[in-house]
Amino acid sequence: MSEISEKLAIKVEAVKQVLANVVADYNTATFASSFGAEDMVLMDLICKFAPEIEIFTLDTGRLPKETYDVMQQVKAHYDQQVNVYFPDATDVETYITQQGPNAFYYSVDLRKQCCGIRKVKPLKRALTDKKSWLTGMRRSQAVTRSELPVSERDEDHGLQKFSPLTDWSNGDVWAYIKAFDVPYNKLHDQGFASIGCAPCTRAITAGEDIRAGRWWWENPESKECGLHVKATEI
Repeated sequence: MSEISEKLAIKVEAVKQVLANVVADYNTATFASSFGAEDMVLMDLICKFAPEIEIFTLDTGRLPKETYDVMQQVKAHYDQQVNVYFPDATDVETYITQQGPNAFYYSVDLRKQCCGIRKVKPLKRALTDKKSWLTGMRRSQAVTRSELPVSERDEDHGLQKFSPLTDWSNGDVWAYIKAFDVPYNKLHDQGFASIGCAPCTRAITAGEDIRAGRWWWENPESKECGLHVKATEI
């Protein structure tokens, strides 16, 4: 193992155990990657220690160039296919025709409609016939994730959901990336802590919450796209 602290090495071993349990008890499994820093750590660990787990991403059609750049890097760096899911073209056409291309700025409801079309519906297709799915979410990312468990039943999709990095700090993530030369989105070097669609993501300033740059015009309590919120909470 490359030079990492003993504390981080213990966390890596814990993630490896979670991945082993997923493969043993919950295959077929798939990992949802947005190519952010946390997701790149988990992708690296999956490719090294649990290649049986599938990997997919949701291409919303409005991602930053830098996200596509790291997607291309991943293809060259890892011997693992990443399945890509797009939104339904008719849904996108209808939304933009009726509401406009940037309607998501005008209300939480219109923003969630956009996320529903570009993310939530494609996610349902990606999870079809799977027993479990994995995310790179961490508790310290946002107030909406402060109680995030490593494993929970996802009743909305009828499968088990795992977040193996839930107790990792931002420092842990970057220590791992640097130690193992993991590809990452270069927007992180420009102050983008959490990266989603281009028009809904900005850089943050010193002292701001790590997800302050996502949907920055909304209250923190509403800052989820619907992928990780129970249907009754949307």
